[in-house]
Amino acid sequence: MVSTQSPALSAQPTDLDVRRRGLELFCLSFLALFLELMVIRWEPAVVRLIAYYANLMLISSFLGLGVGAIVGKAKKSLFGWLPALLLINVVWLLIAHFVTLPTTASESRFYTPSPQLLRYVSLVGIFVSNAIVFVPVGQRIGSLFEALPPLLAYSWDLGGSLAGTLGFGLFSLKYFSPTLGMGLVAVAIILLLPRGQWLRAIPMLALAMAGVYFSVTSSAIWSPYYCIIVTEMGGKTPVREPRPGLRTMQDPPIYDVRVNHYFLQSDGTSDPSRYSAQKRSEILTARAQYDLPYALASARRRVLMLGAGGGTDTEIAVLNGAEQVDAVEIDPMLVKLSDRFNASAIYENPKVRVHVEDARAFLRRSSGGYDMVVFGFLDSQTLFSSMTNIRLDGYIYTVQSMQSAFRLLNENGVLSLSFMAGHEWLARKLVRMVALATNQMPVVYESQGQVVICAFRGQHPDPPPQFGRFVRTVLPAGDDLSDAVAPTDDWPFLYLSRKTIPADYLIVIGILLAITIPAVFMLRGRGFGMNDGHFLFLGLAFLLLETKSIGDCSLYFGTTWFVTLVVVTGVLLMVLAANLVAMRMSRFRTWLYAPLIASLLLLYFIKRDTVLALSFDERLLWSLLVVPLPIFFAGLIFSTTFRQASNPSSFFGANLIGAMIGGFCEYLSMVMGNKDLMFLVIGAYLVSFGLQLRLVKTGRGVQPS
Repeated sequence: MVSTQSPALSAQPTDLDVRRRGLELFCLSFLALFLELMVIRWEPAVVRLIAYYANLMLISSFLGLGVGAIVGKAKKSLFGWLPALLLINVVWLLIAHFVTLPTTASESRFYTPSPQLLRYVSLVGIFVSNAIVFVPVGQRIGSLFEALPPLLAYSWDLGGSLAGTLGFGLFSLKYFSPTLGMGLVAVAIILLLPRGQWLRAIPMLALAMAGVYFSVTSSAIWSPYYCIIVTEMGGKTPVREPRPGLRTMQDPPIYDVRVNHYFLQSDGTSDPSRYSAQKRSEILTARAQYDLPYALASARRRVLMLGAGGGTDTEIAVLNGAEQVDAVEIDPMLVKLSDRFNASAIYENPKVRVHVEDARAFLRRSSGGYDMVVFGFLDSQTLFSSMTNIRLDGYIYTVQSMQSAFRLLNENGVLSLSFMAGHEWLARKLVRMVALATNQMPVVYESQGQVVICAFRGQHPDPPPQFGRFVRTVLPAGDDLSDAVAPTDDWPFLYLSRKTIPADYLIVIGILLAITIPAVFMLRGRGFGMNDGHFLFLGLAFLLLETKSIGDCSLYFGTTWFVTLVVVTGVLLMVLAANLVAMRMSRFRTWLYAPLIASLLLLYFIKRDTVLALSFDERLLWSLLVVPLPIFFAGLIFSTTFRQASNPSSFFGANLIGAMIGGFCEYLSMVMGNKDLMFLVIGAYLVSFGLQLRLVKTGRGVQPS
């Protein structure tokens, strides 16, 4: 149980008090991390475009925790308000469900309207209400930091965060249900509240759970990346099971797979022999976009299919004579749904080998020998991690990825890429990307926004001017596509028209900063000194370093949710280890900044292509031993300076606010690329170093300035 008063007020705490408060801090950190991840996972199913803003949801959580920690010394606890704030947040999201969030001209997003004031108000309201939910949790964590020795409190906090990360990962792996997740959160809140507040809290938490339950249809299926519903083509009613006799019936139904309420793909056979004469011509017309690459290929015995989804592309390959198809799909649920709803049962075909993994990782380990490498419609509708702005398919649509695929082709092989390009600039970027990767101008066909891009090895006959509804597009003389910025591993932003930060992100970031800065100064009740700046810049650099590590390791091993989970877990373990080492050090040492900066420079100057060329075991050693080095030294610096803090809750809050600002700075990768973010990390640590030197020189150490 928690008290309504700050534990810092209790005099002479016993060993039992220390253990109880440590356990309470562990539970609060667990709750904060679990709630943070659960909300980020659930909200896109209610407000679809939150999938593109997942990192801003994480940042707003840091904002709430940071503001709460800053007021940790307050005598009156705000924790009793948490059930009401959680209910308000759920209600606001349910209302925002009916307001489609805005788009921007500089970024391509699927199914988005033009910007309007109401949509921006709704968007900002989502982030603000999410931040407010975490203020009571942050305040309670801050008050416990005041009541415990700083490094002991930090150890309990890190342990709870680690348990929350692993707990949510296990929960997602086994069975994700937002209602069950909110139920676990509700139980944790009740156990952390005094008995006297249960009568008021339980009804509000029950209403919040009801809101979560009714926000998503009971027929929803949760994959690691999406909330999925299946309907018959043209219908709106979700279905859980296909019609009986689907595999053998004439004119079998086609099922639409919708993610976060919008269409992603169809599950159905494209074999004309399964249809009556009336429907046969419709099927042949619809599959023209899939048949086109095979009409241009001189051989098609071995085919690599990337982004296999429900199996349409894979079945077309078999129908066009492929004897062996390697079908690669990152989302295991899409494969399972195909096994249930696709009348072709293509993934049970002996000619097909299914690989549930990241396409870029498969390209890296494949031995090649393919007649065709086909990029299906991989276009994702979500970010691969709440820590970065990179989409799930970010490292697939890069020049280096296309080079890897092109190298796997046999002589006279064909690389094919199909895409629904809603903007002319997006189509031009795709063509330039393939041209740079293959050192040739590819053949391009277009129809109603759909493009099919093919590049050839060896000799091939001249492509026809038209194939079905697809017309071959020839660039005008002198157009070298130099205006199109091709995505690369360092700048994996296919959906950006140019190197820029979209306006809606800037608007939201500006509003959140405009709210945060006055709120922090008002709540602190004192100036912002050098010690505060030291911990703020440590937080800024740390979050940037963590997001960069996630991006790098995802490139090395695949952009799967599991890789992200492992990296975040590794980061927390490294910080926890640094904290344990710091507890055995007598004091802070300025020389700790030397190995920190040296390890950062090492990561900067060793090219990622060099790491990618290593074997799996070598890449694993690099990721386990070298990538975490700066995190370890940064953790030592934080812990050894935090140990002597006379105002730990305020400094911890400043660190969280710095993490929020670091999250905003991560958007600069859209302009400068991922590699050069290291300069911001190094700069932030150097500012922290400069502040520490001034503090040491004046003899104030980490005392309040």
